[in-house]
Amino acid sequence: MKAAHLILCSCLAVALSASAPARADTPNKMLGTWRMASAHIERNGALTPAYGLKPMGMLVFTADMHYVEVLTDSSISRFASDTRGMGTADENKAAMAGSIGFFGAYTVDERGDFNGNRVDASTFPNWVGNTRTRKELSLVVEGDRMTENFQRPEGTRIVIVWQRVRGAGD
Repeated sequence: MKAAHLILCSCLAVALSASAPARADTPNKMLGTWRMASAHIERNGALTPAYGLKPMGMLVFTADMHYVEVLTDSSISRFASDTRGMGTADENKAAMAGSIGFFGAYTVDERGDFNGNRVDASTFPNWVGNTRTRKELSLVVEGDRMTENFQRPEGTRIVIVWQRVRGAGD
């Protein structure tokens, strides 16, 4: 009976491992939580701050190949109303122009480098459904630092530098 139990457990383990995602053994340099260190816009050779003088942002890549990114200008003034959706036209314009949040799925190549992503939802509706390849978006990890280069359709480039967030046990 022990042998039959052992064989059953072995078969179950093989079946479960066969149904696991194919990327389970692939290294993933993106994995983890990243905090924005700097952000700027490059337009016609000139650099301007992206998301204000004190940009804030967080980018999280999960093991199940999803991501969420939030970028904001920390100097945006609070709304006069404490009710979301009751901002003035100017308050709403400043909030929309100075921040963005989006999430979706991403892929890595066989080396664990960023390969592309899909935007499933965004505070900028025009991005929903977009798929970005390395042509439009590159994310390069060097140790605990990552550089993001996003090429806008009209030619400007956004460059964001990220720092990996380490937990208390790291």
